[in-house]
Amino acid sequence: MTPPSDPAPHGAPAPGDGSPQPGRGRLLAVSDLHAAVSDNRPIVESLQPTSDADWLIVAGDVAERPEDIRWALGLLAERFAHVIWTPGNHELWTVSKDPVQLRGQARYDHLVELCRELGVTTPEDPFPLWPGPDGPVAIAPLFLLYDYTFRAPGTHTKEESLAVAHESGIVCNDEYLLHPDPYPTREDWCRARVAETGRRLAEHDPQIPLVLAGHWPLVREPTSVMWYPEFAQWCGTELTADWHRRFNVAAVVYGHLHIPRTTWYDGVRFEEVSIGYPREWRERGHPRGLLRQILPYEGEPAPPEQAGAGPSAQPRTPGGTA
Repeated sequence: MTPPSDPAPHGAPAPGDGSPQPGRGRLLAVSDLHAAVSDNRPIVESLQPTSDADWLIVAGDVAERPEDIRWALGLLAERFAHVIWTPGNHELWTVSKDPVQLRGQARYDHLVELCRELGVTTPEDPFPLWPGPDGPVAIAPLFLLYDYTFRAPGTHTKEESLAVAHESGIVCNDEYLLHPDPYPTREDWCRARVAETGRRLAEHDPQIPLVLAGHWPLVREPTSVMWYPEFAQWCGTELTADWHRRFNVAAVVYGHLHIPRTTWYDGVRFEEVSIGYPREWRERGHPRGLLRQILPYEGEPAPPEQAGAGPSAQPRTPGGTA
């Protein structure tokens, strides 16, 4: 249940964002719903638009089983004008008690078809154009995975980095449940996804701004505040480090870290929009509401030192339990 002190307990954006005009929608985002967790289910049920024209990005980790994914995305698709989904690592897990025992690419394809039945946009579909007040903005759902290049401190190879993780006991369940079939390794699947997605972004009309929405952060910097730096190797790839500069990007949306916040890199806004697990949101609450307003952006501008380049300073924060 949402703590009573939360400013937006019913899934609406936090106060201070202004009131939506009739017929004028917002682009909202959320991730890491973990809808199969009993205490998170009421949160999913509470998510509501503030206008019949609101769009919603769901940036991965809806649930593990397709039946729970269908329930959550179906509910949201009935409420919001348009829902855009991209998978997280949990959707790609194949757990022993799941009646759908598909693995790897076949599992992803199954989820894409599930979303299409619900009218939900996936990374395999054309980028939809959100009709913003300043002109259209393309929403690009990204499915990219990771390739172990965000290595543990002091290591230089995947093998060294994984060894450090195993020695410390900080090992992502992906190592046991996320299968890359038919690719030999998860990093091979990641590189294939990065190549295909990069090609599509390069073909996009550069005059139309993009919101890049994926589960894993595009740059490594957001992982620097996690208590367990060993976990960063399951959080992205260095291959996307320049995408926010290379393309005409209005904002980047991601989840996975369970550290909801706004940061700026090279003058581009990055929004981590996760709900996370009950043990996390019970401690910190939902101080910015359950749904993050991505556009129109009405928050603070980039700090002066961030208007050009580099990450803003942030305190060390719990994370790395995705």
